[in-house]
Amino acid sequence: MKDIKKKGNQTVVTEFIFLGFSNHPELQGLLFLVFLVIYLATLLGNLLILTAIRINPVLHTPMYYFLSNLSFLDICYTSTTVPIMLVNFFREKKTITYEGCLSQVFFLVTFAGSEGVLLGAMAYDRFIAICYPLRYPVLMSKQVYAYLAAGSWLSGLVNSLTHTGLTTTLTLCGPNQISHFLCDIPLLLKLSCSDTSVNEFILYVSSATIGLSPCLFTAVSYILIISAILKIQSSQGRKKAFSTCASHLTVVVIFFGTANFNYDQPTSGYSLNVDILVSVLFCIVTPMLNPIIYSLRNKEVKVALRKLCEGYILPSDSSVQIHS
Repeated sequence: MKDIKKKGNQTVVTEFIFLGFSNHPELQGLLFLVFLVIYLATLLGNLLILTAIRINPVLHTPMYYFLSNLSFLDICYTSTTVPIMLVNFFREKKTITYEGCLSQVFFLVTFAGSEGVLLGAMAYDRFIAICYPLRYPVLMSKQVYAYLAAGSWLSGLVNSLTHTGLTTTLTLCGPNQISHFLCDIPLLLKLSCSDTSVNEFILYVSSATIGLSPCLFTAVSYILIISAILKIQSSQGRKKAFSTCASHLTVVVIFFGTANFNYDQPTSGYSLNVDILVSVLFCIVTPMLNPIIYSLRNKEVKVALRKLCEGYILPSDSSVQIHS
């Protein structure tokens, strides 16, 4: 077989076969249509968010700078897995090369890690805006939020380079079948016939630093934010303050919730279908939901998108308040 070749006395995998969705051959056409619609909706929604923020001066603030990064990450993130999955729906043998699998792992881990850290940076932005509104222009200056966004991307990149580099040191023997629709580090570790202790240790370390730390930081930030909101005297003021955080909080819950299910599952006691469903939610559905959530929950974005669809730019002297 051309997908497994000899190297000395060992068989080395050069190609992988995806088994995800193979149990339902009669649903291939329907699944293709569903995922194609989701993918196109993800691209359209996030591109609209990017365009609206770009052309409207009212949205040139730290919160929307982070949101534009989030939308760009979602486009890249979903484009890492969905196109090849769509192509494989029409293939009898759903394959990916070894190099293609490593590339998918690299970009998947980069964008997922960057998004997690970016959501933590967005929580810090909301914390400063609610708890220290008078000092907001200083504490969240252009230089500060640019560094926070760059740090998010750098964290994801370094984390991904580390994992991808360690994965290349593994000897992957037969079988060459991946019980999924994508390549991911835990799935490749299961196919290794060499020592994976270092890879597993680094995976736990990165889960704590890149995965758990932003989640805990966000949770602490929102405890302080909610505490500050509850001290506001007027109910209208409390509602107005909380509305600035509602979209981000919803996105955080969905992202970290599905991420924890995706990467912290037990080694036994769950089915392949459940595993694939969780990954679909994390890798495909969540990037589509983010622009919808911000469009429905955020007044500034809603106004900007309406103006964009009407074909003209939101005036710079709009009555919409930047930090409302």
